[in-house]
Amino acid sequence: MAQKSKILIIGGTGYIGKFIVEASAKAGHPTIVLVRESTVSDPVKGKLVENFKNLGVTLLHGDLHDHGNLVKAIKQVDVVISTVGHGQLQDEFKIIDAIKEAGNVKVQKERETDSICCFVFQRFYPSEFGNDVDRVHAVEPAKSAFAAKAKIRRAIEAEGIPYTYVSSNYFADYFLPTLAQPGATTPPRDKVIIPGDGNPKAIFNKESDIGTYTIRSVDDPRALNKILYLKPPGNIYSLNELVALWEKKIGKTVEKIYIPEEKFLEDIKEAPFPINGKLSVFYSVFVKGDHTNFEIEPSFGVEASQLYPDVNYTSVEECLNQFV
Repeated sequence: MAQKSKILIIGGTGYIGKFIVEASAKAGHPTIVLVRESTVSDPVKGKLVENFKNLGVTLLHGDLHDHGNLVKAIKQVDVVISTVGHGQLQDEFKIIDAIKEAGNVKVQKERETDSICCFVFQRFYPSEFGNDVDRVHAVEPAKSAFAAKAKIRRAIEAEGIPYTYVSSNYFADYFLPTLAQPGATTPPRDKVIIPGDGNPKAIFNKESDIGTYTIRSVDDPRALNKILYLKPPGNIYSLNELVALWEKKIGKTVEKIYIPEEKFLEDIKEAPFPINGKLSVFYSVFVKGDHTNFEIEPSFGVEASQLYPDVNYTSVEECLNQFV
């Protein structure tokens, strides 16, 4: 059996990061998490760090601004996964610089005989975990956020660093509890706001499944230098379909208020921060259909549920059951 890659995760105590860390450790990968010393003493994140320790994760104190320690950390591993938040995306250039200096995150030929050729597929996963930022029709402020991630992609490619970009689309536990209703805290039972005509299809993936699929791809040559799309068939719903499913579950019809595209664009401009950001992402997904309005071509992408059909992912319907 091939030895599993050693993985360094940066941003592991963040929203999606903790699921990546847990999936890595449970899959048997030697896992290192870069954490600030202040994180360890934090009353909330400190508990998360303790859980990491219990899973056998190695903690390495440091941050993205300490270039020397970052290089040392990267030299210890085969794969680097960044799950930093939007506010730290520019810091990913520091990771790229450290990877260049470390010099070990590259495709290496391990052994070759007359009949066997074995490779270690090392790579960098930048902090994506959302829309495919090269295939969006966004407006501000989401437009700038997507552009920042695309700029990271171009820098990785320009340096010849092997990569996998994870397009996980919507986080199910973040969007489904409110049926993607801005300002709501529970699933609506009286009325819903639907931008556009409600027909473009979105994709909702449970965060733990995102972790599982991401880690499954780490040693898979099929995902090397590709976009890994998380598009399981049971998680693809238009907003109209999602509302219809919810109505069936609660045994009640809810009022549907459709917002024409032009009106929705005005609403985005007038909304305060950070609501405008969420609305602009809704526009990209629910009006322009940016999760599903293109075909995944083998030249640039692969689909996770096809690569790993044995993964028992959580469907949208299962996610909604807990709120009925």
